[in-house]
Amino acid sequence: MLLRYFYDEKLAHASYLIGCQKTGESLVIDASRNIEQYVETANKEGLKLTAAAETHIHADFVAGSREIAERFGAKMYVSDEGDENWKYQNLERIDHQLLKDGDTFKVGNLTLEVMHTPGHTPESISFILTDHGGGADRPMGIFTGDFVFVGDVGRPDLLEKAAGYSGTADQGAKQMFTSIQRFKQLPDYLQVWPAHGAGSACGKALGAIPSSTVGYEKMFNWAMKCNDEAAFVKALLDGQPEPPKYFAIMKHVNKVGPALLKNVTVPVEEMDASALHEWLKQDMVIDTRSAAEFAKEHIPGTVNIPFNKSFTNWAGWLVNYEAPLYLLIEEGQLSEILIGLRSIGIDRIEGYMNVKTALVQASKLESYMNVEPVEMQEAVEKGEVAVLDVRNQSEWDAGHIPGAVHMMLGTLPDRLEEVPQDQPLLIQCGSGVRSAIAASILQANGFKEIKNLLGGFSRWKKDVPQLVK
Repeated sequence: MLLRYFYDEKLAHASYLIGCQKTGESLVIDASRNIEQYVETANKEGLKLTAAAETHIHADFVAGSREIAERFGAKMYVSDEGDENWKYQNLERIDHQLLKDGDTFKVGNLTLEVMHTPGHTPESISFILTDHGGGADRPMGIFTGDFVFVGDVGRPDLLEKAAGYSGTADQGAKQMFTSIQRFKQLPDYLQVWPAHGAGSACGKALGAIPSSTVGYEKMFNWAMKCNDEAAFVKALLDGQPEPPKYFAIMKHVNKVGPALLKNVTVPVEEMDASALHEWLKQDMVIDTRSAAEFAKEHIPGTVNIPFNKSFTNWAGWLVNYEAPLYLLIEEGQLSEILIGLRSIGIDRIEGYMNVKTALVQASKLESYMNVEPVEMQEAVEKGEVAVLDVRNQSEWDAGHIPGAVHMMLGTLPDRLEEVPQDQPLLIQCGSGVRSAIAASILQANGFKEIKNLLGGFSRWKKDVPQLVK
């Protein structure tokens, strides 16, 4: 048997390729939209991509299973659990099998048994793997999707918060409690292969190591230690981060089927400076440089989302999926940026420019100031600046600067009318990263007297502890 692990740092997403080397067949579990990585590995190992399976209808990325099925004639294995709202659609043209609890299917000499594990979503399933080709008569591991992570379990509130299904969070938490009791009956030696790691918004305390075992999770995962359902439900729902706005879009896309990449990967045109002015009149232009570079000088009207590990997440929050998108990028970045944006279904990327060229050709540039907490202490005390805190709700609840206005970064474009209009703004987050993005959004929308707090609330607490609520 062959097992390969793939990890997308920008999505904190893990996927897996398993293969039977004797028969040359292979299966990808929870594939991303960028299937070239699986194609390359399968070819290198002398395998054919014959199957693709999903643990549930994903909300945080465009799944690549249908892409694999369409391109290679692979068979899709997907859940048939859950009610009518959580059934896969438009599978008629694809060879597929709908799976229920207890079903099994084979890939060469590998057998996968389906375990219905609702909680994160109603249709969620896990796959228990046995390698008969190696002579085993017992399973070796379980692909848990967004059910059990290293150190955490999947959040049950996405249907309510992101997809708008009122009242489902409590029900999902109760289902998760039941699923966990079943998980704890599995052999301790089973390896656990989850679909996400630290940084994913699909849970609140995910570990940063790629895999675990059932026994280890039973000993150290907080969710396994809680034996009272009511206490578990409360603990699971408390403190969950705000789900990115694009999660609702991804749920729909993966349910009905995403566009095939061959239909969206038309050549993105390199534009010249004369076009930039037209872009900025009505569409979003993202400058992908670092926040420090953007602060020093940038083209008015552009929004700064640095191309780093958080790029995909904030693009999903802030980009209008229905409108054209344009990019200011550094040399050699286009391919990676397109992969990142398309991984969450942002397909309307219609033009780009080299950012250095754009800056040289621009008729006007602007900047904003980065400031230390001690520089702003007196202005905050005297009320000479309005403090805008763009952290998550749980961070705000744990402590904030007195008098600050709270608007989580991802919601800022929809709440601009609530931003204080008559004072200079001091933008603040936890470390200064999110507030830099917020500063660019505000400047692009006409707020010009802006300062970004370096080190964010973490440094403020240390340097100005007397001004913490």
